Amino acid sequence: MAALYIHLIATVFMAGLIVFVQVVHYPLMAKVGDRAWVGYEQAHTVRTGWVVIPPMLAELSSAVWIFAAAAGDQAQGMALSGLILLAFIWTSTAVFQAPAHGRLVQGFDDEVHRWLVRSNWIRTAAWLGRVPIAVAMIATA
Repeated sequence: MAALYIHLIATVFMAGLIVFVQVVHYPLMAKVGDRAWVGYEQAHTVRTGWVVIPPMLAELSSAVWIFAAAAGDQAQGMALSGLILLAFIWTSTAVFQAPAHGRLVQGFDDEVHRWLVRSNWIRTAAWLGRVPIAVAMIATA
């Protein structure tokens, strides 16, 4: 049962954070300016890692644990749905957002920045979709 609560907390935290990033943080990156950009992006990458890596790992490990321990078709189905959305999130991060940040750390590029903002909707939608699944898993436990 503890895994369900750890999972819910990590999922809700990440859903809230990704909405903030999508609506406020990423769009405002365009306002930093060329002179300060490289230092800003380097600091952004390091500081963001400190904030997102622990809850992302807690979310992933608890999701795997919950799926492995799920008893019954309904519980397994919910856990699998959550894992599929996590796969979209991690894949999107590795294939779209991390490479975009890798390019942006070399200098601001408006096209790459726009791609970062647009592609991040994948993670935003997936994390928001995970919240009701995490709540439902607790409600039915």
